[in-house]
Amino acid sequence: MSPQLASKYVAQLEERLKVRLLNRSTRRLSLTEAGRAYHDRVRQVLADIDDMETAVGDLTTRARGTLRINAPMSFGQLHLARAIADYRDLQPEVEVDLTLNDRVVDIVSEGFDLAVRIGRLEESSLVARRLAPARVVPCASPEYFRRRGVPETPEQLADHDCLRYAYAAEFDRWRFERNGREHSVRIRGPFAANNGDALRIAALAGQGIVLQPTFIVGDDIRNGRLQTVLDDYHAATLNIHAVYAHRQYLSAKVRTFVDFLADYFGSPPYWDGPVEETAD
Repeated sequence: MSPQLASKYVAQLEERLKVRLLNRSTRRLSLTEAGRAYHDRVRQVLADIDDMETAVGDLTTRARGTLRINAPMSFGQLHLARAIADYRDLQPEVEVDLTLNDRVVDIVSEGFDLAVRIGRLEESSLVARRLAPARVVPCASPEYFRRRGVPETPEQLADHDCLRYAYAAEFDRWRFERNGREHSVRIRGPFAANNGDALRIAALAGQGIVLQPTFIVGDDIRNGRLQTVLDDYHAATLNIHAVYAHRQYLSAKVRTFVDFLADYFGSPPYWDGPVEETAD
């Protein structure tokens, strides 16, 4: 800027601060003591701004900082915690704060960077990326089937003890499909819970038939502790999504973690391979 404009700005600054910043003579200008102190502080402020802008820019190009995640209890314990450990081996500058519960949280108001959600998503302004399918199967303990018999059609489930998931969209109804035809049956049973692991434990104890994702009951089916039924019928496959607030200017920690999960779980996901063979 011109000397005249610079002098104008300095004069305005002196008027606002109520202090003289420059000693003026016909031959030279020099800083007053106040001017020197002010100049030193301003230089530091400008340097801090540069550092801040560099750091903020790094967040979109370099994975670092705290990543706050919300996820369902069972999936978080069985699969997500291990995935996070493997992710941090690749991105050690990212710290993870994981909250597990089975309710749907407001990720924006509650301060989460992303949430892992399973099932049908409600319409919202959030961005969702599909990570993996979650196949759902009916199963119970061999002891239960010896005692109560094995249902051969979905309609026969009405005569069985069915363990119900409290957060299901239809609490007392299970739906299956075969050859393009839907089979809908109203179920009842002695036990309901808002957590899949609790229902799994009840099924292992012979309390009834449970309809659960293979990521929860897969190991039990593989090891013979639970037995699938109605293998010719298919319950609706759920989807596992990563949900976050914005697509534009997405931080590197969120972007790299979501990309990692999509590759980590696989398609089909690793928990489904052996289960598929057992069902066949």
